[in-house]
Amino acid sequence: MNIKILSRNKNLYSTKRLVEAAQKRKHTVEVVDPLKCDIVIERRKPHIYYKGDYIRDVDAIIPRIGSSVTFYGTAVVRQFEMMGTFSTTGSEALVRSRDKLRSLQMLSKSKIGLPKTVFTNYSRDVEGVIEQVGGTPLVIKLLEGTQGLGVVLAETKNAAKSVIEAFNGLQARVIVQEFIKEAKGADIRAFVVDGHVVGAMKRQGKEGEFRSNLHRGGSAEIIELSDEEEVAAVRAAKALGLGVAGVDLLQSDRGPLILEVNSSPGLEGIEKATGKDIARTIIRYIEKNV
Repeated sequence: MNIKILSRNKNLYSTKRLVEAAQKRKHTVEVVDPLKCDIVIERRKPHIYYKGDYIRDVDAIIPRIGSSVTFYGTAVVRQFEMMGTFSTTGSEALVRSRDKLRSLQMLSKSKIGLPKTVFTNYSRDVEGVIEQVGGTPLVIKLLEGTQGLGVVLAETKNAAKSVIEAFNGLQARVIVQEFIKEAKGADIRAFVVDGHVVGAMKRQGKEGEFRSNLHRGGSAEIIELSDEEEVAAVRAAKALGLGVAGVDLLQSDRGPLILEVNSSPGLEGIEKATGKDIARTIIRYIEKNV
């Protein structure tokens, strides 16, 4: 098969691993920078122009679209879909997953466990917002934040009011979530491919840090999910229409709670923690569907 990986950097761990896995399975594979693709729109003849030539006869694409280039990256994915190309992440699913508020609403509709969350239109009733999530401590998140950036833990009511009012003053959109104390600064990343959890790791924030992101200095170890946690991860990916997803969840006294569903999950942390060849699993997912 002819496979294109949409990535801006061919030297990234995830991109290199996907190339290796595709080549081992005897496929033709190329890394394509989505921002250098020209979208040619014509009646019944959608095309993509790249580096002086038209891209033709592509069987599948693997989008590795960064959050900062979601708009154009999604347009390129959509164009490939119009050309009849299979995508491991559909364009509509990609858009849904990047909108934190929309994705939480869709997960809620699917009756999936979530931390209690409040979103307002720069409400002046900050104390009311704090009460809605059960008081402090609470977590404040920028809607556009990634990799733990733009996430604040407010431990007192005064701190929470100050942060929320500051964000409101800057007209920065935020959501306010209850703090799950029993999670103890740890979360779980479940990697879902084609409706199955193919690997899971528990991420622990470094001492004094409530965010468990590996980019923030957290550590990871392999974990065996409970049946309830596995079902929650699969249902979350399905609710957003994602064939490949990284589902982040918390262990709480009332069961697993979904934090976020990532449509371009990195492979480095999960492969090193679990010792599993996740890249190969993604290539086999393509083989099954093309």
